[in-house]
Amino acid sequence: MSLPPGFIDELRSRLSIGQVVGRKVMWDNRKSNPGKGDLWSPCPFHQEKTASFHVDDQKGFYYCFGCHAKGDAFRFVQETENVGFMEAVQILAGEAGMPMPERDPRAQEKADHRTVLSDVMEQAVQWYRMQLRSAGAAQARAYLEGRGFDQAALDRWEIGFAPDMRQGVFAALTGKGVEAAQVIEAGLAAKPDDGGAPYDRFRGRIIFPIRNHRGRAIALGGRAMDPNARAKYLNSPETPLFDKGRSLYNHKPAREAAGKGSQLIVAEGYMDTIALSEAGFASTVAPLGTAITEDQLALMWRISSEPVIALDGDKAGLRAAMRLIDLALPLLEAGKSLRFALMPQGMDPDDLIRAQGRDAMQAVIDGALPLVQLLWRRETEGKVFDSPERKAALDKVLRDAIKVIPDPSLRGHYGQEIKDLRWALFNPRKGGAGAGGGKFKRDWRKGGPTPYAQATTVTTGAKSSVFAAGGEGAEDHLREAVILATLVVNPDQVTAFEREIETMDCRDPDHAALRDALLRHGAGEDVRALIEADLGAVAVADLLGQSHVQIAPPIRRAGNAEFVGKCLEQELAKLSARRGQAREIREAVEDIAYAEDERLTHRLSDGREAINRIERGGNDASVEFKVAPNGNKLSQADVDYSTALDRIVVEKNKP
Repeated sequence: MSLPPGFIDELRSRLSIGQVVGRKVMWDNRKSNPGKGDLWSPCPFHQEKTASFHVDDQKGFYYCFGCHAKGDAFRFVQETENVGFMEAVQILAGEAGMPMPERDPRAQEKADHRTVLSDVMEQAVQWYRMQLRSAGAAQARAYLEGRGFDQAALDRWEIGFAPDMRQGVFAALTGKGVEAAQVIEAGLAAKPDDGGAPYDRFRGRIIFPIRNHRGRAIALGGRAMDPNARAKYLNSPETPLFDKGRSLYNHKPAREAAGKGSQLIVAEGYMDTIALSEAGFASTVAPLGTAITEDQLALMWRISSEPVIALDGDKAGLRAAMRLIDLALPLLEAGKSLRFALMPQGMDPDDLIRAQGRDAMQAVIDGALPLVQLLWRRETEGKVFDSPERKAALDKVLRDAIKVIPDPSLRGHYGQEIKDLRWALFNPRKGGAGAGGGKFKRDWRKGGPTPYAQATTVTTGAKSSVFAAGGEGAEDHLREAVILATLVVNPDQVTAFEREIETMDCRDPDHAALRDALLRHGAGEDVRALIEADLGAVAVADLLGQSHVQIAPPIRRAGNAEFVGKCLEQELAKLSARRGQAREIREAVEDIAYAEDERLTHRLSDGREAINRIERGGNDASVEFKVAPNGNKLSQADVDYSTALDRIVVEKNKP
């Protein structure tokens, strides 16, 4: 609705911001000077004892020197009532005695008609509430008492009862002069196809009034008392007042509670909403027995940027959660998402609160899962990934799921999160399914943590213990450092060598932490910054600052993808071969009591030959090494990279 020129200015001139704010605060009389419009109070937007909230009644603005909240009367109403601008205008116009501008005749006519129907619905609500006190509602009262409703709760929620009679509310309303057509149009009664007399839609049911965001009665929900009823819960049909796909149960109270800082919770039905609200979770709504729609999601996001979806812990609740993922993904924005609080299996929020109390429900809400984790679990739970094809199929379905996210930055973060989860699942060192696959068996309904790969804290300083050992350990450590440094400055190579990096058994925990960080963040943007955020800038500086790393060809010629790839391929193969030989030696020592000398010699010979073959085959990656780490010039000006690294190892290990 557009406002005519001058309407807002006229409304401002009639308003006193001091009066508007004064309804919500207690003025500090010692600090305030009402005669000059200089008013002070504790801030209504944050908890404080001192009067740091200032209102300038002459200029029409407020400002808090504590939390820096500021604005005019319209902004104050928006923030304290949790309403939009036009609703704030309507509230203030009503207080100022200014009629809102009239709409076009047709729109006004429709608005007037809806007002009439809302009045009819309000009369019905009061009639149903009266029926709950009647003798015929004894069973309904007993049921409600068993569900924890006292009289105060029945009054708060305006619970009623529809007698099991053909013309109850219809006869009552028409007897008061309401037109039969209006009772039918409001959804309270229906006319049979055979042209007979209208009959009540709600019979033998406990009645839950449904109100819109302004608190007007627009529909009813009814729970059947007969266990054999065709529908346990029944809502009003679509009417000029009620569009169930665009309405939320308990909308207005939940919005007001959220405006005061309460977490918005989305429950499955009336009873769960009431149980949560009565337990202190005042900002709770329900989608009226349907799967959550796009319009309802938009309403939720107007109340809170991250609603918690609290669905029942049965198959239907889980299916609803999974469907909601696909609805929400194309609508996500930075700072606007969902979390999922999944109930223990077979329980709903009402069950949990009655069985274990409020704290148990709070724990479930505190453990609510981000949307990305539920997406991951939907695609992995109970599935086996024991082949490249199955792993590739998982990658594809996840890529297809997140590509609908419109915000490139948010889409990138989802991709990175999924990469972290994939790493945890397929990395055998982190307790995942491993390279050979396996079944993802975690029972996530019981609150099992997501198996993220956690970064190991890197210690800085000299690695004297490594080099003091000398020999193979020192050489492997040097090669690991060069490989890791090469990947840090050439992160585009991580994807190509992902399998080799995953299986690189780093003996140094600092190297292991760097390896894991590369696998988490490699091939993305700002890889070095991300690794530094995980492990600290000193860890990366220590790695790149080592002398043999600085002169390594793939570091000096970073960006030459073909050359760097050959260097990495050669060094990873050599490291793997050397460690393969070490395993052979260990196994041979274990077998020596049983093996013949010739067999032992043959096994050790095979291991050494594997290394020799690698060392003989790498001349394509030749570079110029002029200075060894100790300052001495090497004898060859153009030598194979791996051979040169061998020379560095020798120099490092000289006494």
